[in-house]
Amino acid sequence: MDAPLNDRVGSLVEAWIADDPDDRDRAELQTLLEASRAGSATATAELQDRFSGPLEFGTAGLRGRVGAGQHRMNRAVVQRAAAGLGAWLTGRFERPRVVVGLDARNGSREFADDSAAVLTAAGCEVLLLPRPLPTPVLAFAVRHLAADAGVMVTASHNPAADNGYKVYLGGRASGPEGRGVQIVPPVDAEIAEQIAAVGPLRDLPRAAEGWTVLGDDVVADYLAAIGAAIGAGAPGRAPRIVVTAMHGVGGPVLLEALRRGGFTDVHSVAEQADPDPAFPTVPFPNPEEPGALDRAVALAQRVGADVVLAVDPDADRCCVAVPTPDGFRQLTGDELGRLLGQELATPGAVLACSVVSSQALRRVAARTGARFASALTGFKWIARVPGLTFGYEEAIGYCVAPEVVRDKDGISASLLVATVVRRELAAGRTLLDVLDVLDRTDGVHLTAPVTVRVDDLAVIPATMARLRAEPPAALGGSPVTTTEDLADGLDGLPPTDGLRFRTADGTRVVVRPSGTEPKLKCYCEVVADVPEGTDLTVVRAGARERLDAVLADVRAATA
Repeated sequence: MDAPLNDRVGSLVEAWIADDPDDRDRAELQTLLEASRAGSATATAELQDRFSGPLEFGTAGLRGRVGAGQHRMNRAVVQRAAAGLGAWLTGRFERPRVVVGLDARNGSREFADDSAAVLTAAGCEVLLLPRPLPTPVLAFAVRHLAADAGVMVTASHNPAADNGYKVYLGGRASGPEGRGVQIVPPVDAEIAEQIAAVGPLRDLPRAAEGWTVLGDDVVADYLAAIGAAIGAGAPGRAPRIVVTAMHGVGGPVLLEALRRGGFTDVHSVAEQADPDPAFPTVPFPNPEEPGALDRAVALAQRVGADVVLAVDPDADRCCVAVPTPDGFRQLTGDELGRLLGQELATPGAVLACSVVSSQALRRVAARTGARFASALTGFKWIARVPGLTFGYEEAIGYCVAPEVVRDKDGISASLLVATVVRRELAAGRTLLDVLDVLDRTDGVHLTAPVTVRVDDLAVIPATMARLRAEPPAALGGSPVTTTEDLADGLDGLPPTDGLRFRTADGTRVVVRPSGTEPKLKCYCEVVADVPEGTDLTVVRAGARERLDAVLADVRAATA
């Protein structure tokens, strides 16, 4: 017989079953427990994983697989999180106001309703969004309704098995630059401490009523605000647009935003338009993933579209593809960040990006008289840059209207892209033509990632320790001249786990652990100036060869 479940885990499972508020989850754990005690190695391994430790609450809130148990997303975990948040808020403010939103993933409705019930019972004024809606609508509502906090039940672009719980602060709980922004230290640890102090759930107060379900006017206000912030732009031929919501909740809001902006020649990928938590047409519901845009591109080719606009399932990210003589090409996150930064750059404007994003935005800022700021990875940091005009991260997140949504917003970013395409078409140009001009002006900046996925989380700190002790001597044939440890708090930023390598030819590589997934991420960039009269194609080809060599060396160094 296989090794039985150890007594410690068995006791944890029994205690969890006794306290779990959900009948289905209790039954699921009971079935696994009985199977484990009958000798099932599979059931034993599953329980050991589910009770390997609490699902940690941090600056990304909660995120994990949906299922019963301590290390899963479920009603018990969410009720504890809501109770901890409620205790933190009511310990500081009288009747704090909290807005709760949700996407259409498995469990989202129950998790949002539980949050409303627990927060109301804790003494909060709770405003619940009227239906599953994009994360940017929740981030907008926190600011627009002067809420002290916001909760968004979503796992964004994670696999279908996951769900999550994002927490925003606003109102009295944050300064002006942090209103409508996700939490950062030390607040995450303070809320986590309150969560850990929550007693048995059977004793947790839960209101049966008392919260307010908001009307559709909150969506209308959001649409009006992003429309006013972006403006109509220069007139021109209305582009033919293909959009995909990637089986998420962004479709109707995106289509209405485009309609209000005067974009009526819009074609939606029908099989990806409606919310579906199974995400049946994509292995990962992330527009960046290979194959995710295949259906949108196929539709764009059939209808002769000028641009493809894709948002991820909670519509806080935006991805763009454009036609070329050889078919559609998906812009990288850095390419679109550079384009939008150029669009919004004016003297005195503040342009910001994460430390792992391309250095091109810094050159745009220097040339236009804007100010540049670097921030730690994640919009919880980018959005807090004082005076922010535009911020982005290479993982297709863009903040183009920070006074409306101080977070990444795929809807407003898509609207701005459509506006730029319309203007450029009127002048006989495309987005690729704009990128050509930027390359000639500020130099070719080629970026690409290396991602090291792991099954054993211990591999990640071991790899980081090895790279710190033995950094690579060269990358892409160029000697490494500088090795910087982001844990030392470089560039005036808070310390974070990461390394930055620079070489003699201007190559830069940043290596860091992912904050939300079990992987190590490496961000590689080569830069090549374009002397006047030089063939841009030749310069790009040389930069591509350099980048390929860098990628090979990074893969070897992290293997």
